[in-house]
Amino acid sequence: MVIYMKKISIVPNTLKDENYLETKNLIKYLSLYECKIFFEDFHKSDLYDFCKNIGINYSFVPRNILFSEANFLIALGGDGTIIEIAVDAAKYEIPHISTGDIFRANIKEGTELGKKAKAFMDKGELVPDELTCDLVVDRISKPDAAKGYVLDGFPRTIPQAEALTKALEARGEKIDYAINVEVPDENIVHRMGGRRACIGCGATYHVEFNAPKVEDVCDTCGGELVLRDDDKPETVQKRLSVYHAQTQPLIDYYKKANVLVEVDGTQDINVVFQDIVKILGA
Repeated sequence: MVIYMKKISIVPNTLKDENYLETKNLIKYLSLYECKIFFEDFHKSDLYDFCKNIGINYSFVPRNILFSEANFLIALGGDGTIIEIAVDAAKYEIPHISTGDIFRANIKEGTELGKKAKAFMDKGELVPDELTCDLVVDRISKPDAAKGYVLDGFPRTIPQAEALTKALEARGEKIDYAINVEVPDENIVHRMGGRRACIGCGATYHVEFNAPKVEDVCDTCGGELVLRDDDKPETVQKRLSVYHAQTQPLIDYYKKANVLVEVDGTQDINVVFQDIVKILGA
């Protein structure tokens, strides 16, 4: 039986899949079926030779065509990536902004704000809330954010939320939606506890959702697959405790402001995607 998936757009997460290992594993899998895959054109230098050698039907296209041509879309990332793609697919044409990206961009460009942030980071200190907020406000002042934007990973604390609210009020603006993708702790521990990473090439797997052909052996290089310390249940539980201590007050803060919207993150990824699109009013 041939499974015909037609046209599939793939959106890699290069922050988490820096060497495109997960993306290439997906391409290998899709090459078994009758389909055509699309990538945004800036991935061409990294994926062109691989796609050509593996013999799959592929195209590298502008971002707008990435969504208009495909009848199925795969986003390789977490909640932030899903929200970013939902926004773009809904034709909002607004940027997805993460504080990590802002820090890296400003430090790389040597801006005054970037130099200030780097001074704290070089000393191993957290960047102060006020400076982080200044960086965010500077970013949302760019022309591409004139129609709106999605903030990912900010604010994380009440002081950050209050600083952001104050800065936006000074611009005559406010937060329209605070989207909380809700997943029970036990689900997160289960998901992360099933991850496996190759000690040789760094390829990642999941014992339930993306299992290797041979248990504990990498499909790509034959290296040993291990459970990383960061993915061990006890480590995940500690991180979740910190997350809840910081996040619950934020949830209450935005609930009081009547902008909090919660999405059930235990649903199929496509359902989560559609729920977010509906919230955005597409």
